[in-house]
Amino acid sequence: MALIDETGRQRIWRGLMRFWSNQRSALGVNKTNLRAAIDATDQWIEDNQTSFNNALPTNARNNLTAAQKTILFCAVALARVGLVELKVLFGEVD
Repeated sequence: MALIDETGRQRIWRGLMRFWSNQRSALGVNKTNLRAAIDATDQWIEDNQTSFNNALPTNARNNLTAAQKTILFCAVALARVGLVELKVLFGEVD
């Protein structure tokens, strides 16, 4: 999958600011630094997607689409934060 375009990164940026504002939790970074973190994360994903793909079992590597692999990665990463956050995006997971 390709890097996210400027519009997409802006959407993520606004969405995260709204999400954390609604959580009433201190963010610890300003808007500019949050945007830089989004840009860096997107670039890291781009730079490491081959490594992630190679880490998958052969069947998954060969049969999941790039979009499905990305959703898999996001679900596992979000589950590491907590089930509540995972359920927000994916619904019931237990």
